[in-house]
Amino acid sequence: MKHDRLAYNEPNALDTIAAWLLALLWILPLLYAVWTAFHPPEYSTRFVLLAPLTLDNFRRAWEAAPFARYFLNTTLLVLMILAVQLVLATLAAYAFARYTFRGRNVAFALVLVQLMIMPDILLVENYKTMASLGLVDTLLAIGLPYFASAFAIFLLRQTFLGIPKELDEAARVEGASALQTLWRVYVPLARPVYTAFALVSVSFHWNNFLWPLIVTNSVNARPLTVGLQVFSSVDQGVDWSIITAATLLTSAPLLVAFLLFQRQFVQSFMRAGIK
Repeated sequence: MKHDRLAYNEPNALDTIAAWLLALLWILPLLYAVWTAFHPPEYSTRFVLLAPLTLDNFRRAWEAAPFARYFLNTTLLVLMILAVQLVLATLAAYAFARYTFRGRNVAFALVLVQLMIMPDILLVENYKTMASLGLVDTLLAIGLPYFASAFAIFLLRQTFLGIPKELDEAARVEGASALQTLWRVYVPLARPVYTAFALVSVSFHWNNFLWPLIVTNSVNARPLTVGLQVFSSVDQGVDWSIITAATLLTSAPLLVAFLLFQRQFVQSFMRAGIK
């Protein structure tokens, strides 16, 4: 019986082959982008092992569009959203976890409902709201619908519930206020969860496309994803070498961050319990 259980848990050859095939299918577009970006345009559709390498595609892509402005807009956007999300989610999660008030369960149920609503459903209403506030074509308009993250509130609430109340009581005996207890006890113990959520938030909003495309009209507020779409449109001409170089430029920060901090990324997700 024990032998059968061990044999059942061992991956078979078919699973291994399927995993390698899926990995190959996933990485093929990235390999093509790397090959095309680092070679002259005449080699974009044919593979020659000794083809000359070049960085000219990156120079031409950088000069063809205001990517410096796009990078600045995107960096400010993701940092703004993440900072507000962490503050609001921390306060809300602490209230749901440690305070008893009328309507708490109903309020938390409404938070969970937000997890089941796709953001795309609210595009029209969100645009009307931003237009009425005079915020169209601003970074604030892009980030405002995402400031209150139901996922962050739920994740932190579950983490705070797992912290022993004795620590909370000990801090109160020492004279700490509610905010001091939150900052000195709860936040340090939930650091892996904060890291894991920060990774999710930054990667999502760095790559977010549809809502920024709708609510921005100019270079002043346009993030990288929308800027890349405008740059690679038909009106600009189709030069795959420059387009793939620009694509690598926009995705390079996330790729470099993942390669440098891969171990920390995995540990944070494991400690946070995110599957």
